Amino acid sequence: MTHILIVPIGQIDLNILNILRDKLTQIFPNTNCNILRDEMPIPRQAYNFTRSQFFSTQLLEALTAYSKQAEADRILGVTSVDLYVPNLNFVFGEAQCPGRTALISLHRLQPEFYGFSPNAELFLERILKEAVHELGHTLGLGHCERPECVMFFSNSILDTDRKYSSFCKTCNRTLERNLEILAEKN
Repeated sequence: MTHILIVPIGQIDLNILNILRDKLTQIFPNTNCNILRDEMPIPRQAYNFTRSQFFSTQLLEALTAYSKQAEADRILGVTSVDLYVPNLNFVFGEAQCPGRTALISLHRLQPEFYGFSPNAELFLERILKEAVHELGHTLGLGHCERPECVMFFSNSILDTDRKYSSFCKTCNRTLERNLEILAEKN
């Protein structure tokens, strides 16, 4: 059985984390998913004053170090700060590919960010899609060419809204092979 640990980075609504936990166990079979009750502090050294954003790679590294002793196969950090990587205006998340640690930001997933009214259902759908996408990377999946596949690269929120929260047949086959290989190693 695979164990995913969700780590809040800064204050995150526990209801959101509970829903995410329940949805992840539906998408990833044979998975136990827990939430770390103690939030990880937001690493201030990752903040870029010029951009008014946090460098996601530094946050990912801090999350990896913070969760090194955690007994989990996968670590999913959830934060509300705005993330970037060099050469991109923003990212919804980042992950080790393959690896153990992934990170998503809720900041640009909120409809209010784009001037729309709050929509809890849409917000939760977006969170799930980005979480599954980043966890897919930790399991060795790259980006997919199919716009409906959860592994499609989201260049904008429209890309996220267009895709499903599930893997296409090709990515699912690759995921199953990768999980078999991981099971053999353990």
